[in-house]
Amino acid sequence: MTDDRTKPEIDAPTGPAPEDLVIRDLIVGDGAEAKAGDTVTVHYAGVEYESGEEFDSSWNRGESIQFPLRGLIQGWQDGIPGMKVGGRRELVIPPHLAYGPAGGHFLGGKTLIFVIDLIKVG
Repeated sequence: MTDDRTKPEIDAPTGPAPEDLVIRDLIVGDGAEAKAGDTVTVHYAGVEYESGEEFDSSWNRGESIQFPLRGLIQGWQDGIPGMKVGGRRELVIPPHLAYGPAGGHFLGGKTLIFVIDLIKVG
């Protein structure tokens, strides 16, 4: 898969933030499947659940990013395995699986929404 897909629009959610990780496939891929501990190449966009404000996006930087899953927040470590290359997945990640309680990281205490395109595994 190439990384030429366009940046997703993430709609502001309604209702209370979930207390557990929510995984929703927007597009099911047909390539290699990501497994726990793999290194993945992705495009992603992240917004805060409460405000709908974007806090980060690889699309805004104009290039995909590669990293080992084990070095990421728990919500990504739990939410990406099982995803296949070519897929687009939405993760809604509560604070305890993201950046912890308020006061540490600037995203601490916040529920986060990521839309992730899996470009490559390994």
